[in-house]
Amino acid sequence: MSSYRLDKLFAPRSVAVIGASPRERSLGRSILKNVVFGGFDGPVRLVSPRHAEVDGIKAVKSIADLPEAADVVVLATPPVTIPQLVDEAGRKGIAACVIITAGLGHGPGSLAQAADDAARKYGIRLVGPNCLGVIVPPAKLNASFAIRMPRAGDLALISQSGAIVAGVVEWAAQRAIGFSAVVSLGDNVDVDFGDLLDYFALDRGTRAILLYVESVKDARKFMSAARAAARTKPVVVIKAGRHAQSAQAAKTHTGALAGSDAVYDAAFRRVGLLRAYDLDELFDAAETLGLLRPFAGDRLAILTNGGGVGVLAVDRLIDFGGKLAEVSLETLKRLDAALPPTWSRGNPVDIIGDADEARYAAAFEALLDDPANDAILVLNVPTTLGVPHAIAARVADIAKADRAQRFPPKPVLAAWIGEDETASATFSAAGIPHYPTDVEAVRGYMHLVDYSKAQARLMVTPPGLPADFSPDANSARIIVNGAINAGRMWLDPVEATQVCEAYGIPIAATIAAHDPDEAAKAAAPMLAAGQRVAVKIFSHDIVHKSDVDGVRLGLQSEDEVRKAAAEIIARARALRPAARINGVTVHPMIERPGARELIVGVADDPTFGPIIAFGHGGTAVEVINDKALALPPLDLNLARDLIARTRISRLLKAYRNVPAAKEDEVALALVKLSQLVADLPEIREIDINPLLADEKGATAVDARIAVELTVPKFKGRWHPRMAIRPYPREWERHLTYGDGQIAFVRPIRPEDEPLFAPFFERVTDEDLRLRFFSPAKDFGHSFVARLTQIDYARAMAFAAIDEAANELLGVVRIHSDSDYRTAEYAILLRSDLKGRGLGGQMMALIITYARSEGLEAIHGQVLTENTVMLDLCRRLGFTVEHSQDDAGIVQVRLPLKKA
Repeated sequence: MSSYRLDKLFAPRSVAVIGASPRERSLGRSILKNVVFGGFDGPVRLVSPRHAEVDGIKAVKSIADLPEAADVVVLATPPVTIPQLVDEAGRKGIAACVIITAGLGHGPGSLAQAADDAARKYGIRLVGPNCLGVIVPPAKLNASFAIRMPRAGDLALISQSGAIVAGVVEWAAQRAIGFSAVVSLGDNVDVDFGDLLDYFALDRGTRAILLYVESVKDARKFMSAARAAARTKPVVVIKAGRHAQSAQAAKTHTGALAGSDAVYDAAFRRVGLLRAYDLDELFDAAETLGLLRPFAGDRLAILTNGGGVGVLAVDRLIDFGGKLAEVSLETLKRLDAALPPTWSRGNPVDIIGDADEARYAAAFEALLDDPANDAILVLNVPTTLGVPHAIAARVADIAKADRAQRFPPKPVLAAWIGEDETASATFSAAGIPHYPTDVEAVRGYMHLVDYSKAQARLMVTPPGLPADFSPDANSARIIVNGAINAGRMWLDPVEATQVCEAYGIPIAATIAAHDPDEAAKAAAPMLAAGQRVAVKIFSHDIVHKSDVDGVRLGLQSEDEVRKAAAEIIARARALRPAARINGVTVHPMIERPGARELIVGVADDPTFGPIIAFGHGGTAVEVINDKALALPPLDLNLARDLIARTRISRLLKAYRNVPAAKEDEVALALVKLSQLVADLPEIREIDINPLLADEKGATAVDARIAVELTVPKFKGRWHPRMAIRPYPREWERHLTYGDGQIAFVRPIRPEDEPLFAPFFERVTDEDLRLRFFSPAKDFGHSFVARLTQIDYARAMAFAAIDEAANELLGVVRIHSDSDYRTAEYAILLRSDLKGRGLGGQMMALIITYARSEGLEAIHGQVLTENTVMLDLCRRLGFTVEHSQDDAGIVQVRLPLKKA
């Protein structure tokens, strides 16, 4: 349901509580008190069949007896009563239920499922069950049993743990941190992370979102909502259960590398979430994000009265990937004039242990004016020669004055070691984030820096793929289906090689031989070409060849090959008598002195589906444990980022007399692997180990591919297991328009950004005004990136391209609401192509797409003077109505019948 009716939950007009009693420790009574004492402005109702009133609030006997349909009902009754109460709430027209009650069970047949079924029948939103409740400070609503009502602010906290909610609320109360909303999800039978991310992403009262995640139920929904939210405001997540072990032993090296927490980490990184690893770090993030806005730059200046603590802060800054600012020459001169000669004359700016408020002020003002830094961290170590709270007051006054004059203001953070209470209160009142230690301060600062970097990473335009990359998906699919039909989970080595070749992944040749003589015959051409040969056991039942000593390398004659094949087959039969032995495979030796051994592969995660792995390869891959993970689909930029997150990436560079490896070839292999798994959902795991990389390129020595014998049919709109919707190649086509001209129409891609500048040059100012409703001038990277880097799970844009000239002719797009029920359309053509039929065909195509997606309607806004667009809409069946809010705008809408 996504954000449907959540506005009623977070801005209710009335609230009802069910389950309160006069008993002192009654859970319902505690909630009722919180609602009343929180100061909620609307009517507070009580439903109780047994009590006429509780704490002076009169009760009605049933939901049906309420004088109005409350927007929110809080349920704290026995588990068995919950489904019936939800049904009664639905019949009354109530919008949302917050189910505090625990013990409703899970899955089909449970009370939780019955409650959800009842809610869906009436469109009621459910929070919980088994939750602490919902707190909305701006609405003065405390529908929870938390001990305290937090102050109003602009942080939204969403947690699966009620205890975390209670702890964060208590902490925030001591730090003057406020919240736009606090939600305890509990078992999240209905309202989940995706719903709330969608809601708070668009909530103007929320500046940053904090998540406490134990597990994600709907990975697709979560990823799509998180991506949308993180593009609008910072989202910080803490994930519990980082060291949980997988329930099933991995069958491949890749599977062993892809641990559950590492997959969550890859998912968070992909959508731009900031990760915290413990509550302290989450609090640091809350402190920073609650008071400072994201800023451009990452150069930190540190002002301190203690050299040691300043140096420690620098160490942690570098550890966290931060950058220490230089001190400009002009600022050095200014500091020399104001400070004693023993000051550090560099960053950190150590103004010596006897510094008082005047010295702090002089140095602080100089750093605020210094363009060589982007933010300032002020540290203080208490001494008998300075008064910490007086220094804090002076720093706060200067920061407030500077903030009033400078836009955007330069971020200022503080750490008074030992946390002087008066100083803390001063900083809280001034809106300056403050921390008890230098480490926490630096970590809090880095959350802002990391957010800006994450946003930049999301907006990078990837380069296009080589023009000759044209995977043969049909051939690969025939091979995979053959194995599935034969009931084989693993492709044999020949099949695995053929699948790799179908996707242009360079791999050593593989020839199957049933006996030693066939092996010698297969090796003869390789030996004649001067290549040495490798022979490996060929058995569908032996996954790891080294387990049976099933590999022989460096063979230089047919006799050696014949002998090695005989030994391998005999040893395999002895060690694995039940295994089916097909013979051996023969391969040319890939001998590249100095080549780096890498591993690339695919593992399957139960939550996020296919995962791409990259790292240090070889037989000791698990021991070395140098790996990074990413969710497909990948482009070249994402592949390069994946490589860069490993230690082995440094060895891909040139060193001593070893030339640099062709890193782009490795990245391209990862992209091809990503495309392979997107095209063939039957593939469960892929293990390419090793992939040899050097100055000549990248070549796979060996590949193993596992398939799913019971892969489900495509029940949804795309790949049955991928968490991120891949490029929908099936919508590529050619359209004929005008006098027989042909346009190639396909879904837009991030790498299309360079096509837009010349396209906009051929669109008149008037046509731009009709499209964007105002004169459009800024067509920079950020603007175009938002047009090309779309989430195919929520939006679609078809680009019409002149293939011969590689020119963009026009774009039509839709963007759905968060419920994926309706979508808004937009279209823009090159001005010289108007009236030639291309626009009508592109509109027809986007309508066909929307209908295939199950959308209920397409709508749009058109300026009254845009008669061409209005005529087209009428021909396509849109209803046309003038806007009641703006006479210059016409609302158009097309209901869609199911395909």
